[in-house]
Amino acid sequence: MKKRLLFIIMTVLIFFTACSSTEEEEEVTPHDRFDAYIELWNNQEFTKMYEHITEESSADYPTEAFIDRYEKIYEDLDLTNINISYAELSDEDLDEAMEIGEAVLPFTVEVDSIAGPITFDYEATLIKEAEINEEDEEEEDWFVHWDPGFIFPDLKDGGEIKFNTTQPERGEILDRNQMPLAINDYVYEVGIIPDGLADNEDAQKEKIADLLNVSVESIDAKLDESWVESDLFVPIKKIHKTKEDIAKELRDIDAVMLREVTGRSYPAGEAAAHLIGYIGPITAEELENKDSNLYGPHDMIGKQGFEKYYDEELRGESGLEIVIANEGKEDVVLAEKPVQNGESLSLTIDVNIQQKIFDSYDGETGSSTAINPKTGETLALVSSPAFDPNEALYGLPVGEWEKLQEDEKSPLLNRLSATFAPGSVMKPITAAIGLDNGTIDPDEGIEINGLTWSNEDGSGWGDYEVRRVSESDKPVDLADALMRSDNIYFAMQAIDMGVDPFIEGLEQFGFGEDIPFPYPIQESTISSDGTLSGEVPLANTSYGQAEIEMSSLHLASIYTTFLNEGNMLKPLLFTDDEHGQIWHEDVLSAENADLIEGILRQVVTDGTASSANDDALEISGKTGTAELKKSKDEDGEENGWFVGYPTEEQDILIAMLIENSKELGTSAYAAEKVKDLLLDLQ
Repeated sequence: MKKRLLFIIMTVLIFFTACSSTEEEEEVTPHDRFDAYIELWNNQEFTKMYEHITEESSADYPTEAFIDRYEKIYEDLDLTNINISYAELSDEDLDEAMEIGEAVLPFTVEVDSIAGPITFDYEATLIKEAEINEEDEEEEDWFVHWDPGFIFPDLKDGGEIKFNTTQPERGEILDRNQMPLAINDYVYEVGIIPDGLADNEDAQKEKIADLLNVSVESIDAKLDESWVESDLFVPIKKIHKTKEDIAKELRDIDAVMLREVTGRSYPAGEAAAHLIGYIGPITAEELENKDSNLYGPHDMIGKQGFEKYYDEELRGESGLEIVIANEGKEDVVLAEKPVQNGESLSLTIDVNIQQKIFDSYDGETGSSTAINPKTGETLALVSSPAFDPNEALYGLPVGEWEKLQEDEKSPLLNRLSATFAPGSVMKPITAAIGLDNGTIDPDEGIEINGLTWSNEDGSGWGDYEVRRVSESDKPVDLADALMRSDNIYFAMQAIDMGVDPFIEGLEQFGFGEDIPFPYPIQESTISSDGTLSGEVPLANTSYGQAEIEMSSLHLASIYTTFLNEGNMLKPLLFTDDEHGQIWHEDVLSAENADLIEGILRQVVTDGTASSANDDALEISGKTGTAELKKSKDEDGEENGWFVGYPTEEQDILIAMLIENSKELGTSAYAAEKVKDLLLDLQ
């Protein structure tokens, strides 16, 4: 009986001990609840976080002061990579917290923001409170006693988050001598003080609109903005500082005030318009394709030229300061990203040469490249005619943009990056290909009779004939063919060479490949599909007709081959580029390069480029006339080319194209212009 009673007692004790142990294991600690809260916080699940705060916190801070505020702040500050850590209570402190129903847990928050990392320390007080569970029974759990200090400690007693932005200074674009091509200079910001419109309001607005080339409606729209007050300066438009005559008239208007502000300026004006470009307000479409962290709806952005292609380097990055502002207290800086001013670009361009070449066009259309043929430095890239980038930036007169678009000379067309039929400036290239592959013997004379020739053995010629401009009284060799620019000689040589070797030779000169240049230049093409289907297109291509096209930059680069022992230099555009970089090596032998170089001098002294001959300066070069007609019977326009350089100094080479210059003398006209430029630049 005693044993049985003892067994029953032990069984009951074991049962209650087991029950007690299970209850202790299942009891939730403040660590458990704070761990769960932190996990929600890391995942930015603010609605679920709200369910974990005390009743008192919920009463003090409704959902909009908790959920909505968290979401807005985290979105505005772009807070990511949240890391929250805390030190757990010791066993002794945990037991005490469990007994009194309150625990204090110091924690640290580390988070990344749009202005850099933010770190802060704070304390979380967790309180045990009763709640009704799913079975409608009352049970106790731990809840966070929350206040705005959990977002940022300095928000605990009020305050708001503000952003202070520092705009970067746009990088400047300078020429080789550090002369400005695009700089930050002062401009006039024209504004209206509404009080000054009291007398003759309509007349004043009309005069302001007329002087600024804006509408009265646009002025009214600015004056009607919500922030405007009668004594405040209301900006209307900026004008370039060169518009001093307009500025003077504006100052005489009662309601107008002018103030000097920083703005972009393009000292070279039209001469470098297509190369440098200009900036303007970003459009909605442009903004969609840009990084929203770098670009905003009120930013200025490059629209053309270097300003566009190097916009990210030039624009820099805004400085940003995130602060908590509280009335009567000093602002507290949460995070700060210093402003990064834009990178300035130093180009090999010589603005003096750029201006002289542009002026030499005198409004005619065309494209020119000037290069140092010994270093590869690009000294000028010209497209004519052009537009004034200062006007484009600060506002063209009403109707002026449409006028530019409709101008038959297309001043908005960027010709410096375009390609054109080269005409006879192609012939030294064909000569180089034949010399290199052995199909042209420079001393061999070819008997050519008359002004026309058709390959009797060729198929598909029909009644087509190759024409030349002058007859020869002896067999034509390479020097004579280049001096007299004999189309028939080069057509014969190309046909004898064959399509494949000719195309391989062109590819050695960079045809069909991207130009290795930090400004977009169209690649030169052999034809629309890169092939030559038959003898007629092969013959025509050999002297720069058919479908072959190239840019003035590529043409200038090819001619460096003849001055550098058969190596074609890579065109350079930045002053810190290493000089003399080779684009294509050993395109022809040094001996053959010297041969062509010598003949190019003869072309000027005894050949088609006699208009470039001058006793004051020895010049070498090659003329080219590209016929722009669709049939042999058509009397079409002509483009004139000349590639020329000082024979001895060889410190500058100019490849000039003048479009539609038949009535002016075509290639002879271009040769004379290049001569005058070379003389002026000595």
